[in-house]
Amino acid sequence: MRLLLINPRFPESFWSFKWAMDTVVGGRKTINPPLGLATLAALCPPDWEVTICDENIETLPLEPQADIVGVCGMGVQFSRQRELLAYYRNRGYYVVAGGSYASLCPEEYADLADTVVAGEAEYIWKEFCRDYPEGKHRALYQETGSVSLVDSPVPRFDLLKLDRYQAVSLQFSRGCPFRCEFCDIIVMFGRVPRTKPVEQVGRELDELRKLGVHNAFFVDDNLIGNKRTAKDLLRYLREYQEEKGYHFRFGTEASLNLAQDKELLDLFPLAGMEWVFIGIESPDEASLVEAQKLQNTRQDIITSIRTVYAAGLDIFAGFIIGFDNDTIETFERQFQFITKSGIQAAMIGLLTATPKTPLHERLAKAGRLIAGANQADNTKLGTNVMPKGMSYDEMLTGYRLLHQRLFSDSGIATRVRNKLKYLVPPAGASRYSPAETVGLLWRILVRGLLPGGPRRVAHFIRSLPLTRPKLIHQAVEDWVVGLAMRDYIERHLRESGEHSREKVRGYARALEQALRRYRENGAIEVSLNELRNRAADLSLRLRGALDRGFYTRAARQLERVLRQSTSSVSLHIDYLQEKHQRHLQQLLRRLSRYGDRIRITVNERVRHLVEVDSSVFVLSFES
Repeated sequence: MRLLLINPRFPESFWSFKWAMDTVVGGRKTINPPLGLATLAALCPPDWEVTICDENIETLPLEPQADIVGVCGMGVQFSRQRELLAYYRNRGYYVVAGGSYASLCPEEYADLADTVVAGEAEYIWKEFCRDYPEGKHRALYQETGSVSLVDSPVPRFDLLKLDRYQAVSLQFSRGCPFRCEFCDIIVMFGRVPRTKPVEQVGRELDELRKLGVHNAFFVDDNLIGNKRTAKDLLRYLREYQEEKGYHFRFGTEASLNLAQDKELLDLFPLAGMEWVFIGIESPDEASLVEAQKLQNTRQDIITSIRTVYAAGLDIFAGFIIGFDNDTIETFERQFQFITKSGIQAAMIGLLTATPKTPLHERLAKAGRLIAGANQADNTKLGTNVMPKGMSYDEMLTGYRLLHQRLFSDSGIATRVRNKLKYLVPPAGASRYSPAETVGLLWRILVRGLLPGGPRRVAHFIRSLPLTRPKLIHQAVEDWVVGLAMRDYIERHLRESGEHSREKVRGYARALEQALRRYRENGAIEVSLNELRNRAADLSLRLRGALDRGFYTRAARQLERVLRQSTSSVSLHIDYLQEKHQRHLQQLLRRLSRYGDRIRITVNERVRHLVEVDSSVFVLSFES
């Protein structure tokens, strides 16, 4: 059997760090590979030929040599997952849907896939692999019992293009003991954490070492959900790292009560952990109680953060705006708290009600869910929750302005200084060579600081810990993170009210005027689709013979629209002359920075002439 497993592209978000990937890191296309697909591949029969395609780093094979096409997806990928399932199914492939969203809402896939795999895959995927060759496959394979992680195999890391990722994912545990109202983890994995034997983790690390991996991320939603087993793992990792010369740099996710267990906290850096993502959500205790995030109320949060810093661990953190207790004053409290905490990677999201969660159930009963609104991506300027303590528009405006303040040059520099007052540098030699440090400094100077002018350079210099040279690299990394998030904010969190829509109408008129000759002879069509509560979509359709000048003018006008608004662009290519292939590719290269907001549809007649990288642009599959 030939199996193609696909990880659909994610819409860009804070988590993408696109600016950093494109301009500073170099050679990497995204942060983490699809661990679930690598695990699924390891569960297949040994005589199956398995290929993994991650659309976040490579373009899709449109006519693969495969018997089965499996498409996974989180909630935020559902729209793209649905498109891919339809495309491959319409072309005669047997399609299987899986992933976390199919596990949470399998009913939404009933008409999209030939088979749906819902739940943890260790047992049910093997059932499908036995059934399919015999023609006994079912429409739904759903795990209803408890999966022992002893039965989870070493993932097929060898099937991943590991050199294109910033870090490689692995997993120790599933489940979380807490009951946060907005979280779907306990809905899918339960409240009793299950773990792999530590020796099993060691086998996975051995495989990663063979493949030359040094940077690894434990994707556990809460690594310390069971503190006893977490300590066992960390002790094992300490011994492993000592034996292998601290080959790995680790990061993970944990709850804030990490700060209240000194033994646990001391073990983290000894195991090679360098950073931890913590869901802080809010500095307001009433909001934390409302969300049932009681683990964050046991100690002053700033004290907890500084305790973690003092152990030598950096913190990435999640924050939420839109709790019932939140008002317009909440934005100032969040600003002051995040600034004081020194957290640079402050992922602030709007409260979003994910299906099947207690929050979704409560708000549905109260009639406070917005039908058809975004229910998966909490980093965009919109949500499916109607707030209680402020108007919806007040929430969006405050959210946008909060980001602009935090990620100003002054805001980035102040947080660097506030963190480095308390962060203890790693023991022993720096993990970076002098050449690596100089190289990173040069790239951030040329590509990040100088474009911001003298004021940005001055803020950068004042943030450097010149008397603590071991922390200079940390300061530079924080600037990379801050500028990457600022870049995302500038491109995605712009005002989208009537004034913004009028600007886009002006851009559309300017585009029509610049391309009037081509429009009048029927070679192109230009239209503007104004969407309620969303940015407009500017559509350009290529219908007839064009010339080189067209592509130059079109690129200039479209780039202006994308740079100065949050609008999307739909480019329909119905006709293309072979001699203009190069000019089309030049247009696409110029617009690639905005690729996640550009949907390209290619007519079957000219598909052989058009190369569209679906990891950069949204490739549509309409006829």
